[in-house]
Amino acid sequence: MMNSFRGLHLRFLLPVALAVLGAALCALILPGEIAAVKQQFIGFPDSDVQTHQLRPWVLAGLCFLPTIAGMIYALGGSMDRYIAREFGGIFGICLTALVMIWLLMDLADKIGDFSESKEMLKTIFRFYITRSPAVLLLLLPYSLLLALLYSLGKLSANREFIAMIQSGRSVMRITMPLIFAGVFLALITLGLNYHWAPIAEGSVNDILAEAEGKPKTDADNVLFRNPENRRLWQIGSFPDDYEKGKSLEDVEVTTTRADRTLESRLSAKRASWNRENREWSFEEPLVSHFSPDEPPVFTNHAAPLVIKDWSETPWQLIKPGLEAKYLGIPDLTSWLNGSSKVTQFADSAPYLTQWHYRIALPLSCVVTVLLATPLGIHFSRRGAGGGVFVRSVRLGAAQHALSSDRRSRDALFHDRARALVRAASRFLDRPLPERDPRHQRGAFFQAIDPSDPRDCRARPRLAR
Repeated sequence: MMNSFRGLHLRFLLPVALAVLGAALCALILPGEIAAVKQQFIGFPDSDVQTHQLRPWVLAGLCFLPTIAGMIYALGGSMDRYIAREFGGIFGICLTALVMIWLLMDLADKIGDFSESKEMLKTIFRFYITRSPAVLLLLLPYSLLLALLYSLGKLSANREFIAMIQSGRSVMRITMPLIFAGVFLALITLGLNYHWAPIAEGSVNDILAEAEGKPKTDADNVLFRNPENRRLWQIGSFPDDYEKGKSLEDVEVTTTRADRTLESRLSAKRASWNRENREWSFEEPLVSHFSPDEPPVFTNHAAPLVIKDWSETPWQLIKPGLEAKYLGIPDLTSWLNGSSKVTQFADSAPYLTQWHYRIALPLSCVVTVLLATPLGIHFSRRGAGGGVFVRSVRLGAAQHALSSDRRSRDALFHDRARALVRAASRFLDRPLPERDPRHQRGAFFQAIDPSDPRDCRARPRLAR
């Protein structure tokens, strides 16, 4: 009785420790996230309020997800905890190995860019810490697949799975901890993909530019069309923190008449917008006026040109220059809501596709569990041959999805992940060594309950 109470007490220490760690993490990062949301509404007044206000709550949920998982583990039975430990250990090894191999490959590719920084080690640390949500989001499904195939293959080859079935449980009930693991990782993927992973991947260029001593920009060569007022904006670059008042660079505004002929063109090296009186100020402007059947008239202004009746704002102008793959669900929702109010200043299809992708991506973890679990279980002494089929289908689908796109950095990013999975697959396909199945059944019962007397090695053979 005392041993049972002590084991139960020690079992619940894990969720308590995880709860304390989650609370400490929330106290550390939530104030900064709340301040970032407030700054978002100041810099972008047309942002979607509900989705951005959910950001601190989603981040707090991510901090306490391990606590929920630890509580479910503590409330589970002996067999459930045994399967969870077997899978969790292998999953941690797979994830750590893939992250380390990917880190070495990516560092070898970018070491030339880092070498131009005055503080090389600090830049490398900041670069990979900032990018960690995107890397974790990429490698989680592959780590889950490899861990499932190896752990289930090990349990099957050691006859432990047969022992579990003979104890009276169905295959669905035995694999329930793995399904919970898939749902848990799906929630982590959903939380990271909500805002932080896309933003982290979009910050890579800024960190590299800062390391090389170049100015950071939020968008370059942006084209914005205002069909209501027949104005076409061309902006060379949006500097960092432009929403706080920094001037836009290389601005050109073309105005047309109703018959689509040129009316005027304004070119300026810099343009700034005053938030208080909603005025545009153009520095070193050159204004061109066009009249039918007459030569254009060019006018230089020594003083800044101030225009008061233009309705465009900087956060409207930058929207066509924001890449959809670097926007989270709140920013995508704001973009789509803003584009519906104006007559399609940019094609909304990529942004709508990315919005659905952000929601659908977490389901890949659950689908991986549902596919890999039945194919990873076998009742003969062979390698995880069914896993080869799963890996082939997964890698083939990924290759087909990327073949229609150009060879960009994202394609290289996914190619490296697939190369890591292929390397790990060679290890998984090796047949497991022969062992005495009686010893494995006894080891299984001893692992889930040390007080269990069932040891097949000590059991005498019955006389015929």
